Parts: sequence; structure tokens; C-alpha cells
Amino acid sequence: MAKLEEIETEEHQKAMIISKRKRIKKKYSIIIPTYNERLNIGLVIYLVFKHLQDIDFEVVIVDDGSPDGTQDIIKQLQNVYGDDLILLRARPKKLGLGTAYYDGLKHASGDFIIIMDADLSHHPKYLPNFIRKQMETGASIVTGTRYVRNGGIHGWNLVRKLTSRGANVLAQTLLWPAVSDLTGSFRLYERTAFEDVVSSCVSKGYVFQMEMIVRASRKGYHIEEVPITFVDRVYGSSKLGGSEIVEYLKGLFYLLFTT
Repeated sequence: MAKLEEIETEEHQKAMIISKRKRIKKKYSIIIPTYNERLNIGLVIYLVFKHLQDIDFEVVIVDDGSPDGTQDIIKQLQNVYGDDLILLRARPKKLGLGTAYYDGLKHASGDFIIIMDADLSHHPKYLPNFIRKQMETGASIVTGTRYVRNGGIHGWNLVRKLTSRGANVLAQTLLWPAVSDLTGSFRLYERTAFEDVVSSCVSKGYVFQMEMIVRASRKGYHIEEVPITFVDRVYGSSKLGGSEIVEYLKGLFYLLFTT
């Protein structure tokens, strides 16, 4: 009986904390880097608005000079949703993933920063889960993971799944980052945590995501995880190739000796 009362008291306290955090209105800035995502960006934005109807947010799109007309689609989206909710940061050429987030941050006004891909591999239906997890735990960072219960990957062949899993296992073994998915790029950060961590990163490409979470872990930030299902892109082509894999390995050993 006493144990039941103790559990009920803990649940009540937890509910009170969540209720208090909800009353403190927060704004979320969603930074989405794009390059040749004309066929995807419209649906991504529609789904973001669909799943965040009661949330104060903005979307900052950083486009690296897409030649396929991505920026034209974004401007049309601004006409629909408003240029106060859809912000376009146009860059002249591909300048790297890390600098895209850094530039996006300069234009973001939110208390929290959410980073996600534009190719529909990160479904916006998970956004409320990220926000809820942060409210429940007070975490500085909430990261999506494919490698826990209820998480997964859809649309990859066995070779690509093994490559991704192997990359994570290798990084886990060498770096001990205290998270299950280092190479994922679907995350929520407190703005101050994002500013602190991004300023200490040196990577610009795909290693950037791994460096961010490793440095955040080393700095002692409270990190939580939510399960997601990663879905391979339907439109367009993957930008991950052999050169990115080489960069990943170089970045892995760089972090091993510098963090």
C-alpha cells in the first residue's frame, strides 16, 4: 500500500512539473538544410504544420544554392504559411552541413533548436515526442535513435543497414558517448546548449552530427533519446557516398584523440 502511494506521489509530482513547463511558453526553431529537395520540401513543411498545431515554432531553411528550383518552392511556401514562419537562408553553393546549422542558428529566434533532414527520412510526426520528452525530463538535448525498442530503419538494403550499424558500434566502442545513435541527425537542443556545442565543433560534413553529440556528452549535458523509424528517401538521390564514409572514419579517430 505504501509503495502504491509512493508511486502515485511521484506520478503527481511529475505531472506538476510537466504542467509548469507547459505554462511557460517556449518557441521552437526547426533548422532544415536543403540541397536539391524540390520534390520533398513542400511535403515536409506540410507535415510539420500538421503535427505542431499547438506549438509556437518557425522553420529556418538553409539552402546551398540548389540548382533544381528548391528555393522557388520555398518562396511559394512562404506565400502560403508566411515568411515569419518559413525563413529562407539562401547560400551560393554547398558549404557543408555544420556551417548550414550555424548559419541557420543566426536567423533562429526560438528557445529550442530542432534539426532534421528535408528528405522525409525524419517524419515530423515524431516532433511532439521530442518536445514531450524534453518537458518530462528537462533534458538539454533529445536525440532520435534507430537502435532502441520501437526504433528502426525502413527502405535500406542489408548492406546499408550493416554499414550504418557497424559505424555506430565502432563509434560506441571507441568514444563511449552514452547515446545509442551517433550518426542520426534528428535532434532537439536547448538553444544555449546548441550554441555552446556547435561553437566547439570543427567538422563541416556528415561527421558533424557525431561530433556534436560526442562533445555534448563530454561537456556533461543531459541527453535523452526517443525512438524513431528512419525511412529512406523516396524522391531524389542520397548524398552519402564513399568520400563521406572516409570522412566519417577520419572524424571518428579525430574525436578519439581530441575529446
